[in-house]
Amino acid sequence: QVQLVESGGGLVQAGGPLRLSCAASGRTFSRYGLGWFRQAAGKEREFVAAINWSGLSTGFADSVKGRFTISRDNAKNTVYLQMNSLKPEDTAVYYCAAGSSSTVYSDTYYSTGDRYAYWGQGTQVTVSS
Repeated sequence: QVQLVESGGGLVQAGGPLRLSCAASGRTFSRYGLGWFRQAAGKEREFVAAINWSGLSTGFADSVKGRFTISRDNAKNTVYLQMNSLKPEDTAVYYCAAGSSSTVYSDTYYSTGDRYAYWGQGTQVTVSS
């Protein structure tokens, strides 16, 4: 049974950092693309960041570019989202996602939800002003 478990969420003041982790179990995801999405209250889920299987290709939403970084440790089957200079508008539930077979050994990252087959339950990030 595949499981993705996010951790690291919480309450942080504006301008502060936070690091999210997502550990996968039940399958080795070293060949797959991984991503982070978020959903704020009353809004649709949106793309945040993604990384291809090798870590050489990463992509970010314009709203987080320059503030967030994504990385992965294939040996640990884990993906990370480092969030710096957080803003109140970053408040949301953050979800990690593991790619479908279409992302295996891809040279690029994917920013649309239909490319992801497995999703975590989410971790709340709240940024106070």
